[in-house]
Amino acid sequence: MSAKKKNFEERIQEIDEIIEKLEAGELSLDDSIKEYEKAIKLIKESETLLEAAEGKVMKDMEKNNNDVELEEFE
Repeated sequence: MSAKKKNFEERIQEIDEIIEKLEAGELSLDDSIKEYEKAIKLIKESETLLEAAEGKVMKDMEKNNNDVELEEFE
């Protein structure tokens, strides 16, 4: 991996690629576990990025006195 940090979209793309590898069933058990652990790390990093983005949006909304009602995204 390069020194450049991956953005949210790049992390999601890598997670998708890992899922495809795991679903193909062609990896050894050890490689499958490594890929799984890598995906879990990427998911946690992505969640952190999303939480930070949500915090920024909420802060901007409060700063601008926007009375927008947010709905939970599933």
